[in-house]
Amino acid sequence: MRVNVHFYSYLRDLTGCAQVVEELPGGSTLAELRARLDRRFAPLAGWGGATLWAVGLEYQPPAYVLREGDEVSLFPPVQGG
Repeated sequence: MRVNVHFYSYLRDLTGCAQVVEELPGGSTLAELRARLDRRFAPLAGWGGATLWAVGLEYQPPAYVLREGDEVSLFPPVQGG
């Protein structure tokens, strides 16, 4: 299955792109996508649990099962003050 992955803010700088399409086996989870992206874009691996992951408009846990055509967005941690 194919999912579209969007990188925002400095995650875009770390990967050198704003968007990629990933081919995954059916039934793959966000955790499996994360492992694949960490291998493809080594600088992402250091961000670990700090990165926020959304599918469509909702943040999802690592166990979330992806579906064909999902739009996955990665955001850096939100800072405020």
